[in-house]
Amino acid sequence: MPTASGQAVYGSIIGTVTDPSGAAVPGAKVTVSSVGKGTSETTTTNESGNYSVTHLIPDTYNIKVEGPGFKAFEVKNVLVSVDTASRVDGQFQVGGSTETVEVTAEVPQLKTDRADVATIFSEKQVEQLPIYNRNFTQLVLLTPGTQQQGWSHASSENPQNSLQTKVNGQTFSGTGFQLDGTDNRDPILGIIVINPPLDSVTEAKVTSQNYDAEFGQAIAGVVTSQTKSGSNSLHGTAFGFRRSDALQARDPFANKNPNPVTHRFLPQTLWGQFGGSVGGPIKKDKLFFFGDYQGQRQKNGSSFTQTVPSDLVRTSCLNASGTSTGCDLSQYSLTATDPTTGMAFPGNVIPLNRLSPAALAIISQLPAPNNTNPSSPLVSNFAGSGTGILNSDQFDVY
Repeated sequence: MPTASGQAVYGSIIGTVTDPSGAAVPGAKVTVSSVGKGTSETTTTNESGNYSVTHLIPDTYNIKVEGPGFKAFEVKNVLVSVDTASRVDGQFQVGGSTETVEVTAEVPQLKTDRADVATIFSEKQVEQLPIYNRNFTQLVLLTPGTQQQGWSHASSENPQNSLQTKVNGQTFSGTGFQLDGTDNRDPILGIIVINPPLDSVTEAKVTSQNYDAEFGQAIAGVVTSQTKSGSNSLHGTAFGFRRSDALQARDPFANKNPNPVTHRFLPQTLWGQFGGSVGGPIKKDKLFFFGDYQGQRQKNGSSFTQTVPSDLVRTSCLNASGTSTGCDLSQYSLTATDPTTGMAFPGNVIPLNRLSPAALAIISQLPAPNNTNPSSPLVSNFAGSGTGILNSDQFDVY
């Protein structure tokens, strides 16, 4: 009974082995070893001399090829990236099988195994590129043909703060996301589901054109990311970032006076992010561990100015004193007219019996002026501020 293998997006090494005359060598033993982990995988060349080793985690590998009657040859430090195939061809030399020829790996001039147009971000680039808020999805904007959507989802449906990105003019919902070979895209909102911390990402690839058939959901671009794993050496990171209102400048209009409740000129604002990662061996060359944590503490402060009804309008319209004859709009330059006659109300005062109950209810809910300016007391006469809180904790264990 035939079997079907699940699709997964990793890296691979492919190549062709020939003898000194250029003829294919079938049955040659090919060993691929991870430099960092010491693990290895073995395969043999087919009747055409071709071989392939798939499902490789992005890393640096050594390739050794052996065949009877030939000197073994070894290619060291071959870099394997996510969702890419590194080609390593080799030609045997006549000699004893105990002899080994070391070959220097060369970067191929032309990619022949696929036609995709992609940008790859290495582990070093992911770590060192200056990203303002350490948001992984901002890496997509560093590739040609990408643009950030002008609006975003509410934090209640997008707590991971995923950016909506258009690729080559296509809708943002057409961008596909893969994490460790697993679909990582919200089918409704079209955004990333798990927005991985930068310390957990070993490599990312953004494909904008001609991606493979298994990415059938995507119509714009495909963002493929691979998380880190442990190695034979113990390694780790730690980080901490903080921004607050302590170093922010005041808006001379909205923050002219302190808040009567908090007595602060600026609303409390904080963005703090901290965490780290650690990885290493459990059993050398066999079993490894990796874990990371990222915490975020965020308080978004906001200030604004707005125009609200003057105290005279509030008092007269709501008849707080019980002596008002109508809603007094005499402070305003616009003339209130009677819609039934088209004539102006005397003194720009609207009689109480002509006022809408709904309008009065709205006026009663509006705040009183608190930011009056003697030269223009009726415009931008209210200043307000507030703080929204968003805290998050995220961790991964492998």
